[in-house]
Amino acid sequence: MSEPASSDIVPDSEHRGLIVRLPQRLRDLAQLARFDRPIGWWLLFWPCVWGVWLTGAGWQWALLGWLLLGSIAMRGAGCVYNDIVDADLDRKVSRTASRPVASGRVPKKLAWGWLLALCLVGLVVLLQLRPLGQIVALASLALVAAYPFMKRITWWPQAWLGLVFSWGLLVGWTQLRADNLDALAAMYAGAALWVIGYDTIYAMQDREDDALVGIRSSALRLGGQVKGGVALFYAGAVALWALAFWLYRADWIALLALVPAAGHLAWQVSTLDGDDPANPLERFRSNRWAGALVAAACFVVGNA
Repeated sequence: MSEPASSDIVPDSEHRGLIVRLPQRLRDLAQLARFDRPIGWWLLFWPCVWGVWLTGAGWQWALLGWLLLGSIAMRGAGCVYNDIVDADLDRKVSRTASRPVASGRVPKKLAWGWLLALCLVGLVVLLQLRPLGQIVALASLALVAAYPFMKRITWWPQAWLGLVFSWGLLVGWTQLRADNLDALAAMYAGAALWVIGYDTIYAMQDREDDALVGIRSSALRLGGQVKGGVALFYAGAVALWALAFWLYRADWIALLALVPAAGHLAWQVSTLDGDDPANPLERFRSNRWAGALVAAACFVVGNA
C-alpha cells in the first residue's frame, strides 16, 4: 500500500507522521485548527495556569482540565477564523500557502462550520465557570475577532496578540478570587510582553515574504535590532512578573522562584540566530518550557 501524500502538510507541522495518516478531509480540518502544532495551545494554556496557581487555591486539577480543553478548542477556533480572514494573504507567503483554506482544499463554508463546532466546545467550558469568570472569558472575544486585521494596520500586531494570548491569566484568577488586582495587572502586563517577545521570534521566519506582500510585524519593524528588541520585551516581562509577586507577597525570597524562567528566556535571546532558518522556530517552541517555569514560580509564590 502506498504512503499517503504529504505535500499538503504545512512545513512547520510538529506531527507529520500522525497527520499524514488521517483521511484527507480530517487531515485538513486538523491542520486548520492547528492540532498538529500544539505549541499554540500550550502558549494559551500556561497563562491560565499562572492565574489559577498564583491565587493560592492549590492544584485545582479539575479547573485546569477544563481550561486546557478550552485552550485547545478556542486556539483552534481562532486559527480557523484567522485562516478564513487571511486566505488571500496566506496564498502569497510560502510558509502558509499550503494551509487548507488558502490552498482551496477546505471551502470557506466548511471552515465556518468547523469554527462553530470548536466554539461549541468552548461554550461547554464556559458553562463550567462561575459568572465572573464567564464575563471575563467572553470579554476576550472582541480582541480575538480584531486580531487578524492588526497586521494590516499596525507594525505591532504582536502587541495585540499579547493581549489575546494572556487573557487566560485573567480567567483563571477571577474564577477563584477577585482581589489583589494590582498584582494581577502586573502579571498580565508581563505576560503580554512575553507574548510580544516570542511572537516576534516567530515572525522572523516570514520577514522576506511579509515585506513583499505588505504584511506588517514587529520583526520587520525592528529590522536589524530584533535580538535586542526581544531581549527588552523579555526583560520587561520578568520585571513585571517580579513586581506582581512582590505586590502579592512582599518577600525577596519569593522572587528567586523566577530565576529559572529568567534564565531560560536569556538563553533564548543569547542563542537566537536569524540566519539559521530552523533557529527562530525552535526558540519560539521552547516557550512551552518558559511557560511551565513561570507556572512553577506562581505555584511556589501562591501556595508556599
